[in-house]
Amino acid sequence: MAAYDAAIKAQEGGAYLRTEGLYSSQITEWRKLRDAGVLVGKKPGEKIGRLTPEQAEIARLRRQLRTTEQRLETTGVALEIMSKMHELLESLSKSSRDETPHTKP
Repeated sequence: MAAYDAAIKAQEGGAYLRTEGLYSSQITEWRKLRDAGVLVGKKPGEKIGRLTPEQAEIARLRRQLRTTEQRLETTGVALEIMSKMHELLESLSKSSRDETPHTKP
C-alpha cells in the first residue's frame, strides 16, 4: 500500500499496478480492510477473509470521518480568511471616513 501511494504521488500509479500485476480493485479492497482494522497484526501473505458487516461499517465510518475532518479544516481556513477580509474592509472604510473630502477651489 505504501509503495502504491508513493507511486500515485509521483503520477505513476498505473505503471506500478501493471509492474506488480495488480488491479485497482485490489487496492480498493485492501484499503477497506486496512481502514476496518483487519490487517492489524497480520503478516504479509497471511490469508484474510471478507469483512464482516461490522468491519465494513467501521471502514465506511472512518472514511466518512476523514472526509468530514478535511471539510472542517477547509471551512475553518475559509472562515479565518473571511474574518481577516472583514477586518480589512472595516479598516479601509473607517480610514476613508476619517479623510477630509477633497474640494475643488
